[in-house]
Amino acid sequence: MPESSVRKAAAEKKKLANQAQVAEKRAEKTRTVSAPGSRQWVVPAFITVGLVGVLWLVVYYITASVGIDVPVMSALNYWNVVIGMGAMAAAFGLATLWK
Repeated sequence: MPESSVRKAAAEKKKLANQAQVAEKRAEKTRTVSAPGSRQWVVPAFITVGLVGVLWLVVYYITASVGIDVPVMSALNYWNVVIGMGAMAAAFGLATLWK
């Protein structure tokens, strides 16, 4: 006896529902890898580290030109430039994490 069009439609609908369930299960398995958390900390850290680097250099150059003796900075001498530029480079490194 030939199948009716209603039976064919019902069988097709059931087949599509099963395929959807399989696809959903497959998608669930791929979603188990968690995305990185919120990166709201990047902007404040980027600004803070950058400003610390700039301020370090400004204070070093001003105190060196005027002749004021700052205990830690005077002992570091030209390493102050490396510290200031390093802080600014670290700030730009942090900026790459910003989304």
